[in-house]
Amino acid sequence: MDDHNELLRMESISKSFPGVLALDSVSLDVRKGEILGLIGENGAGKSTLMKILSGVYAMDSGQLYLEGQPIHILNPHHAQQLGISIIYQEFNLMPNLTVMENVYVGHEPGPPGLVSRRQLYQRTQQLLDRLGVNLSPTATVRDLAVAEQQMAEIAKALSMEVKVLVMDEPTSALSDTEVQSLFNIMRDLRRTGISVIFISHRMDEIKTICDRVTVLRDGKNVGTLAAAEASEEAIIRLMVGRSLNEFFHKEESSHPTSETDRGTGSGEDIALEVRGLTRRGSKRDPSAIVLDDISFQLKRGELLGLAGLVGAGRTELVRAVFGADPCDAGEIYVDGKQVDIGSPLDAIHVGMGLVPEDRKEQGLILHLAVRENMSLPSLNQLTHFGFVDRGEEVRRVREYVARLQIRTPSLEQKVNNLSGGNQQKVVISKWLMLKPKILIMDEPTRGIDVGAKAEIYALMDQLTREGISVIMISSELPELLAMSDRIVCMAEGRVSGVVDRRDATPELVMRYLTAQRRQTTQKAA
Repeated sequence: MDDHNELLRMESISKSFPGVLALDSVSLDVRKGEILGLIGENGAGKSTLMKILSGVYAMDSGQLYLEGQPIHILNPHHAQQLGISIIYQEFNLMPNLTVMENVYVGHEPGPPGLVSRRQLYQRTQQLLDRLGVNLSPTATVRDLAVAEQQMAEIAKALSMEVKVLVMDEPTSALSDTEVQSLFNIMRDLRRTGISVIFISHRMDEIKTICDRVTVLRDGKNVGTLAAAEASEEAIIRLMVGRSLNEFFHKEESSHPTSETDRGTGSGEDIALEVRGLTRRGSKRDPSAIVLDDISFQLKRGELLGLAGLVGAGRTELVRAVFGADPCDAGEIYVDGKQVDIGSPLDAIHVGMGLVPEDRKEQGLILHLAVRENMSLPSLNQLTHFGFVDRGEEVRRVREYVARLQIRTPSLEQKVNNLSGGNQQKVVISKWLMLKPKILIMDEPTRGIDVGAKAEIYALMDQLTREGISVIMISSELPELLAMSDRIVCMAEGRVSGVVDRRDATPELVMRYLTAQRRQTTQKAA
């Protein structure tokens, strides 16, 4: 490497927490005007390393160098003063303030003690113009879309004359179009000499946007590769020590697939049937049809994939089935009997569980312990004469911690301190403790590393072999094709096709996902 082109070097960084060696003598270098991918399983040490770089954690040993000079970062503000900024997955913005107030918070332009609103507006507009973003400096942050909030975060970093910008899973909530816009901005930053450390679990993104990729495993740097030349197989082997074709665990379903997905619901092997589910109106457009006459069946012991592009209505469908959102029409049958599901509690009573898309907002209480999160839905079963049987609670939680191989120092560890993959296992475990007949999993592997993905794939396969019926929403086509017995394809709030595992190809599924709504006209009689 050309030392004259080196902007940042982290040398022999170690960090321990009680009972855990998070970083073991990790070294990493970033070149000026480079996009460096940082990848590894959840718990590999990525976040800890970046929190040391951004001043959140103090390292136990090691040395940092910026532009060849040793530095000692005291706190996050000091890191920003040095030109090091980090954009977390959960944005650090104040929702009730404007974009310009967020961008320049703490270093507002103007004379001492006063803020020049005119300069605040002008400087923010210049930054947004530099980014090529059509966003008003006076817009309130709470009213912005996710992609717009991300642009505000980048503008905030640029206002501090950033040299190194860390982006932690920046594409996880973006559409494909928004991802491409972000990548264009990253390329522009690179051209101006700004270095970007890009953390992602998506291999295609790493290879598309990064110059090099550094891989962490078990708190160690296990290799740095040129991204363009590194195969996905090579990167994954470094991450987890096994090959790509070992990820998916799937046995063929023993249930025959009928020619049509619309049935009577009277068959003994039908666990769930939805008929004519319809929902009108959304926050943005009260007249819109969100779900349009949706019908499908789920067999016992089947893994039914639910596919669709952004806005197709997949999450809206499962929320409606689970009683989280109301419906205007439709019928739901469980085990051949019509059920009235007006709330999630009703769904639980008929044997359903829902692993939501956003585990942190909808699936977990982050400040509570692993034990408390896992046992929460089961408290009625654990309570006798008004008191929780703590011994039985601990016994059940330990059983599922062992079964799902949840890596936690203790049952009393706050779930917020676990890696993403282990958080997801806690969410799954709390539903399995209820022994559901039907488990709905919305993006169950989003934002977790490939090792944790393999474990969840194996778990889903095991559940279906035990007779539990699983509905899986996924935005990853290879995942759907590998794991599903059948795939229900959605487009514009309707079912556009149902594909059997034996017939499924990427081309066929995408044809259904991009199907346009048939235009019909009805003349008055």
